[in-house]
Amino acid sequence: MAESLQNVPQPRYHLPPGSPLQPFDWASNAPYAAAVQACYYGDATPEQQKLVIEGTVEHLCRYYDISFRGTDRETSFAEGMRFVGAQLVKLTKINRAKILGALKPARPR
Repeated sequence: MAESLQNVPQPRYHLPPGSPLQPFDWASNAPYAAAVQACYYGDATPEQQKLVIEGTVEHLCRYYDISFRGTDRETSFAEGMRFVGAQLVKLTKINRAKILGALKPARPR
């Protein structure tokens, strides 16, 4: 697998490790990347579906990471990423019966 990744273009800039601007390292997280594609194409197993939500919250959004960075701009960017993670976590915690009730069409009066 490492041989096939040698041809992947590398970024021409240097960002410090942990920078919110650092692109996601999908090559080191192939099971997550495969799960995202399986969800997209509609073939994800229940385990892959859960992996996508958990991986997105933890790795892409860095929800459980501290937002403060060296500059205000990077801190704001990191907080924006965390906001997306917070919304996903919130959606997983909402009572499922309420969500299903909201999906039912309203009865005509």
